[in-house]
Amino acid sequence: MTESEDILRLHAAHTGVLDIKSDLSVTSKADLGKAYTPGVAIISKKIAAEPELKNKYTMSGKLVALVTDGSAVLGLGNIGPAGGLPVIEGKALLYKDLAGINAIPIAVNQVPADEVVATIKNISLSFAGIHLEDIAAPRCFEIEEKLNQELDIPVYHDDQEGTAIVVLAGLINACKVTGRDLKYAHVVINGVGASGLATAKLLFHAGVKNLTLVDVYGVVTAEDSRYNKYQRDFARQLGTAPSLKNKKLADVIKNQDAFVGLSDKNVLSASEVETMNADPIVFALANPDPEINPKVAIGAGTKVMATGSSQYPNQVNNILAFPGLFKGLLGSGLKKVDFGLQVAIASALADTVESVTATEIVPSVFNENVVKKVNQAVIDYAKHQKK
Repeated sequence: MTESEDILRLHAAHTGVLDIKSDLSVTSKADLGKAYTPGVAIISKKIAAEPELKNKYTMSGKLVALVTDGSAVLGLGNIGPAGGLPVIEGKALLYKDLAGINAIPIAVNQVPADEVVATIKNISLSFAGIHLEDIAAPRCFEIEEKLNQELDIPVYHDDQEGTAIVVLAGLINACKVTGRDLKYAHVVINGVGASGLATAKLLFHAGVKNLTLVDVYGVVTAEDSRYNKYQRDFARQLGTAPSLKNKKLADVIKNQDAFVGLSDKNVLSASEVETMNADPIVFALANPDPEINPKVAIGAGTKVMATGSSQYPNQVNNILAFPGLFKGLLGSGLKKVDFGLQVAIASALADTVESVTATEIVPSVFNENVVKKVNQAVIDYAKHQKK
């Protein structure tokens, strides 16, 4: 049996990887009366009078909606809502196994952004938080922005905030290894979609000002109408020189301290790495194939190498962020995943690595302390916000 056949057999045997378990045992009329009718009438009337009590008396207080339209699945592209379901089902499994969080996968059709917002808003009373997944840019920016404005529960896009948090954590420790001050490092980000733009914004908020953004047409500038308004607006905030329009990665990689790739395979060459500053940092995070082969990058002088793959050291993976993040959100009552919180989580992740080396700048996805550290970072941040 091939590996593919084994995976298909496993998922088919269970009709997926999730189930629903009951928290109450119903073995008598008395049990039935308390768990269901007539007992639920007491709960219903109380919640009708005070709607916020639904979070105390129903699972809405501990349930996360995992929502995708399958328009930007990592490594697979636009495979549609049904195709995106296995991904969010897997993440729901990780939520439960790693953090004890209940999450339910929901696929929505690829309708206009306002319709997606309306759909999620209309079902939001059933949930304590919204986790968006694999929704293409720029619609994902609009969807998250509007949901944050209209909902009073946390809204989180894993491809944006999750990626940004783990990249920042990795760069914090990579700079320790290379003797750099991250705030003064020159960083080029190749691939300015959902993940790339969110990462750039978080790095900027964390104090990194020397940022160069490169996408399919070259350096992103405020004047380049080929880029969307979110990309152009941030290029304007960075003060990117108009003269850099149409400049390619090869034109701007020289004298950079760090390369962060969230783009496509084989877009960075050994000769380009050699033009970077001494002891360069290379995060080649494209999956399944990185922007540059790690052996090639290291052979060209890379001091710290990270990828998105478990095949190599320093796997930058969102699993390091989202389970503990939502555990903390639900436990603290915090409503927004803002930049300050993201920096706090990234710092906690970086601190989880006890002995930082070139081959260990982020903790293993199996490190049992990760969820604890991230959860505590969220709780501490929430306490600080309430002061």
